[in-house]
Amino acid sequence: MVSTLSVPGTYPTLRDALEVAPDGAVVILAPGTYRECVHLSGRRLTLRASGDPGSAVVDASGLDGPALAVSSGEVEAEGLSLVTDDYPAAAVTGGRVRLRRCELSAGYGSGLQAEGGAIVDLLEVRVTHAQHGLVFSDAGGTIESCEVRGVSDDGVIVRLGADPVIRGSVVSECGHRGVYVYQSGRPVIERCDISGTADAGIVVAHASQSRIVETWVHQTSGPGIVIGAGCTAVVEQCRVEETAEPAVHVDPAATATVTLTDGGGLPKAGVVAAGAAQDAAEVERLLTELDSMIGLAGVKNEVRSLIDEIQVNEWRRGAGLSVGAVSHHLIFTGAPGTGKTTVARIYGQLLKALGVLPHGQFREVSRRDLVGQYIGHTAEKTTSVFEDAMGGVLFIDEAYTLARAGGAAADFGQEAIDTLVKLMEDHRDQVAVIVAGYTSEMSDFLDANSGLASRFAKTMEFENYGPEELVRIADRIARHDDYIFALGLPEALYQHFGRLERNRNFGNAREARKLLEGMRKAQSGRLRAMGRMPSRDDLRTLMLADLRVATS
Repeated sequence: MVSTLSVPGTYPTLRDALEVAPDGAVVILAPGTYRECVHLSGRRLTLRASGDPGSAVVDASGLDGPALAVSSGEVEAEGLSLVTDDYPAAAVTGGRVRLRRCELSAGYGSGLQAEGGAIVDLLEVRVTHAQHGLVFSDAGGTIESCEVRGVSDDGVIVRLGADPVIRGSVVSECGHRGVYVYQSGRPVIERCDISGTADAGIVVAHASQSRIVETWVHQTSGPGIVIGAGCTAVVEQCRVEETAEPAVHVDPAATATVTLTDGGGLPKAGVVAAGAAQDAAEVERLLTELDSMIGLAGVKNEVRSLIDEIQVNEWRRGAGLSVGAVSHHLIFTGAPGTGKTTVARIYGQLLKALGVLPHGQFREVSRRDLVGQYIGHTAEKTTSVFEDAMGGVLFIDEAYTLARAGGAAADFGQEAIDTLVKLMEDHRDQVAVIVAGYTSEMSDFLDANSGLASRFAKTMEFENYGPEELVRIADRIARHDDYIFALGLPEALYQHFGRLERNRNFGNAREARKLLEGMRKAQSGRLRAMGRMPSRDDLRTLMLADLRVATS
């Protein structure tokens, strides 16, 4: 059970709440300004604004330290505004931190400073005022769908071997460079928009390595991209325009591959370049197959809404409009036998037909495929399974078993969950992870890691089938196997299915299949006792007598 603490309310100040908060707790901040420095060391906590993003302000201006300082812990902050003057708004040394939909503002400090091997994941974070926007020193993580605008010096600094992935972000109106990579920095810069800098857009220097892909650099006072001596870089399908000359400068002592576009159709920030061409006919075929499934009206509507969103995003992309990052990970809840595996397969094939995923292959796994037998083995197994599913769907059935308590195995299950959380975020554009299980148990599964629930785009509830739907399912299975129902049998099946108790052991479609197997066995005994060779109709027809024997 996750402990939730409210500020103000149960606790008058944020400091009061943090002093008593156990590991794994969620601290909810009501809208308002909190004049505090939050220092967390070795803690595992979530700080979340209850109102709109930015409505809860942690203001450390004039105080001795950053608004949020984290060392060797695991902290998630969502919807907060972090404000300082001479210190970084957020400072991370070691540990793992995730900031989501936060706003950072610092006078003469940086918006965020990450160092000491820290892993920092930023999603939809805005730096509105600072000397430097985001500084990564000997640190890694992701900067996704973020915005750094109007800082007085460099927008993003990557140094001392730091290797963040900067994806779908905007860096604009900086007083010096947009992105400065030096001292063996190793970032990946994908689909970013860098503009309006007082110097160069991107500078790679001092033995650094960079990969710059599908990025738009424009309206800079200095060159668009500069690759310094001793550096290695790949500049691929980038658009560089309205910059000082040369647009791209590569030092003779650098190793670089540069391919530019003229801007025709190149996506702007936050837009994933279209992969394979869409197959409209295949999309319609798959949606027809989905519609042909019995029942599941709510699930069908949810899947169609996801497909509609993907299609509209493609139209926006074609019109040169911005498209935000979209997660394709889903949660399927409900009892067994309700079609979760079938829907997951169709969903993966739809993503392939839409050009979102390259393959659409389906990999179904359970706890035994992910959890190892000794420390370190689980992360290795989980990563291997995840990599095998890349480009398609990874379907984890009975995912809640990973979070079950009970000895060393439970710890290994937790290790699998923690590994999945990172992989799902790092490869959100390359795989669709679908987790499935009973509704109540899946709630416990999502509580096993503070960042797990946010990785999923949607939860779909698969309800139990009613008697009429089970009769239709039974009829479809029978016809597929060249059987037909005798007069009166559908009504008898309806009454039978209506009497079944729908508890957690109820198998839904599996109940129909199991009953048909019993009826076929009863038919075999009945036909053998006829004393003559049965006709073709005899061999095909299941009768009321067969149902009575199968249910006796």
